[in-house]
Amino acid sequence: MDNQKKQSKTYSSQETLSLRALVALSRGSTSMHRREYRTIKEGGLTVSQFAVLEILYHKGPLNIRAIIEKTLSSGGNMTVVIDNLVREGLAQRQPDPEDARSSIISLTEKGQEKMEALFPLHLENIVEIFSALSDEEKLTLIALMKKLSRLGE
Repeated sequence: MDNQKKQSKTYSSQETLSLRALVALSRGSTSMHRREYRTIKEGGLTVSQFAVLEILYHKGPLNIRAIIEKTLSSGGNMTVVIDNLVREGLAQRQPDPEDARSSIISLTEKGQEKMEALFPLHLENIVEIFSALSDEEKLTLIALMKKLSRLGE
């Protein structure tokens, strides 16, 4: 095989800065999530299961459509996640009185106890992760991420 010199690509300063920002954001997000998911996995849940339980823990009973919207999940995946939570006795389904085709999902006593034990550990982990930033940096990060989130609208 020829020993060809690699052609070095050149980009404008704006392109280079944008690429660097994307890489930094991706690496930071991946690292943060890897650390965040530790307490969830140690609690015996998948990230999707925790997301559903956390929403029900804080918002109370919801229909599946609301859970899908709040977790940014697909309908097919959410059905499997909820089925598993019901099978494990952490959540329950009840008919939706406003829509016979839908169900209301709520925590069982076991699910409530699980979240009362796990959520404080999760929150402590999040506080520790973000302790790398000052309060001002956290507020700046929130503002920047909101700005980027609006791009899809």
